[in-house]
Amino acid sequence: MPRPAGTGGAICLPQQRSTIGFVTAGTGVTTIAVIDRTYNGPPNSAQGGYACAVFAKAALGHNAAAVTLLKPPPLDTPCEVTPGPKRAMVRANGTLVATVCPIGREPDEVMPVNADTARQAAAGFRGRADHPFPTCYVCGHDRVDGLHLTPGPVPDRPGTAACLWTPREPVTEEIVWGVLDCPGGWTYPEPAVLSRMCAVMAGPIRAGVPHVVTAVRRSSRDRTITVGTSVHTTSGQLVAKASAVWTAIPGGLPGGD
Repeated sequence: MPRPAGTGGAICLPQQRSTIGFVTAGTGVTTIAVIDRTYNGPPNSAQGGYACAVFAKAALGHNAAAVTLLKPPPLDTPCEVTPGPKRAMVRANGTLVATVCPIGREPDEVMPVNADTARQAAAGFRGRADHPFPTCYVCGHDRVDGLHLTPGPVPDRPGTAACLWTPREPVTEEIVWGVLDCPGGWTYPEPAVLSRMCAVMAGPIRAGVPHVVTAVRRSSRDRTITVGTSVHTTSGQLVAKASAVWTAIPGGLPGGD
């Protein structure tokens, strides 16, 4: 099983499958999106950031969007994306799974840590010992073909997690949304699930080059956690950023979804 290369977890992307993970087909005003089983988060549902990107692209093309997840996004299941006056609706087998709307303003950039700090933070990734979803495509380590991100706590920056990510080959925007997703969840000490996300690409992701992924918990109240995540080059150039809302799960996450 591939592991992060080098001390502290410079992340390498194993060879991607030829599929882009979803297909779309126009049927009147409805678009059909299907997320390939490769891109799971929990065992039986899609990785949240990846799913949000699929639904955003199906609803609004390349325009910036905010996606609210109402149910675990299904795998290998046709999802009907239907436009509306204010937001698009995403349904699977008649059940409302998500909504998509244009964003009013872009997410704020998270100031990055440097590469050495990201490497050191990754060494403390708690998911190695205790991971709710060890087969997650982005941050799980119990699979061969995942990204193996290891966002760990940054010393002297409470509520901040960081790691390095080195894509082995060109990646899609959907994968970048996935990379922007998981680190936000690791800024919070208890299990939580993604509820809402918007992301913006700001530059190219270069294959074979390390990038710094930095996530910060901006606030938490009751069960609601707001986070920001950014991807930068090691020289500090912003290439992608996101904001997200997570919901804490009292008593831990249920298995299987």
